[in-house]
Amino acid sequence: MDLALKKPIVFFDIESTGLSVIHDRIIEISFIKVYPDESEDRRTYLFNPTIPISAEATKVHGITNEQVASCPTFSEKAKEIFEFIGDSDLSGFNALKFDIPMLIEEFQRNGINFDVSKRNLVDVQIIFHKMEERTLSAAYKFYCDKEIENAHSADADTAATYEVFKAQLKRYPNLGASIAEISDFTGINQRADLEGRIVYNDKNIAVFNFGKHKGKAVEEIFTKEPSYYNWMMDNDFSTNTKQVITNIKMKMLQQKLNGG
Repeated sequence: MDLALKKPIVFFDIESTGLSVIHDRIIEISFIKVYPDESEDRRTYLFNPTIPISAEATKVHGITNEQVASCPTFSEKAKEIFEFIGDSDLSGFNALKFDIPMLIEEFQRNGINFDVSKRNLVDVQIIFHKMEERTLSAAYKFYCDKEIENAHSADADTAATYEVFKAQLKRYPNLGASIAEISDFTGINQRADLEGRIVYNDKNIAVFNFGKHKGKAVEEIFTKEPSYYNWMMDNDFSTNTKQVITNIKMKMLQQKLNGG
């Protein structure tokens, strides 16, 4: 099935100094922006992260501190990248838990509010796990019958993700033809935040999906235990998660002011 795009979608992949969305930094990011007319715009950036790259991360992607010492920082390219993405929908492999939250954090450090709430998000890994349950390399082999050359470079992984996604469209006609339909299939809309720490229950109420209050309504807990909001804001939750709980908190205050 061909993809019916109403606006551009950006596929991207990140290589970083480590695995912490909050504390680590982007060192390489690659984009494929696909337009409704099927034309593509590909870009790759290499950054000096301004913090050391962990030895564990270098073992995975092969990028060393010396290689990026003279590269621009993310701050120098933040506005350019923000404008390149524009209002596009977003896609990647494991993008919801890692790539998108990390990109939000980098923009946040540079005073840019990167709002994903009105974008369709498609995590190709979720489609793969729902259908076949494997990794990106296995997905590429399974769907495209090829091995990824230069795996764990942002450019190669982004290209592989896009190819896997196109192969998935052909293999699974029931995914739908629009990004909105595909995003809905993956269940992303059931999440209030990207990482799934806050989700919607069957009554469309935001509930906690972790910890001692798992399954309980966020508003209920913030009413009975107001300090829990402060605890979350003071700890290592992503900017996106903090934005979501703050929006809930502000809604509660507004309802109180309105006598609700």
